[in-house]
Amino acid sequence: MKQVGFLSIEFRSRYDFGLSFAGEDRLIAEKLNSALQEAEMEVFYDKDEQHRILARDVEDYLAPIYRTEARFILPLLSRNFPKKIWTKFESQQFKDRFGENSVIPLWFSDAPPGMFDETTRVGGMTLDPSTDVDRQITEIVSVLIKRVGDERQQEESASSARASTTNALINDGQ
Repeated sequence: MKQVGFLSIEFRSRYDFGLSFAGEDRLIAEKLNSALQEAEMEVFYDKDEQHRILARDVEDYLAPIYRTEARFILPLLSRNFPKKIWTKFESQQFKDRFGENSVIPLWFSDAPPGMFDETTRVGGMTLDPSTDVDRQITEIVSVLIKRVGDERQQEESASSARASTTNALINDGQ
């Protein structure tokens, strides 16, 4: 019996998370970005990509990130989120992903109820900006890491199953 094959590690997405937020919430977005990166997550955060965006059509650059290139979109849903041009643009790009289990809303507790009705259909988390934000971010990031871990484990199982099937087909052919 001759075994042929290899194990490849394929990443489904360029980023684990894509952050979408209003400029007024940049401090919280920066803290989330830092905590996720410390946990070795790949994060789309606009300031980290500024050098790549220069001289390019910003909409052409951002659209694929929010449509497909981030495994999960993490919109920071504050009272400022629906008022901003860029968050409206980003939302348009990821709105169809709600049905794909890939948008994780982060609701701010001070946002008026009912403002984000579409997002209440999916599981998300709440952040209270009036209390210890650092502690909350640590807790939120812990949950997000587990979610990515579950996704990666499912992908690894599927990849192993495909490899086993390929090896069986190769072995049957000899």
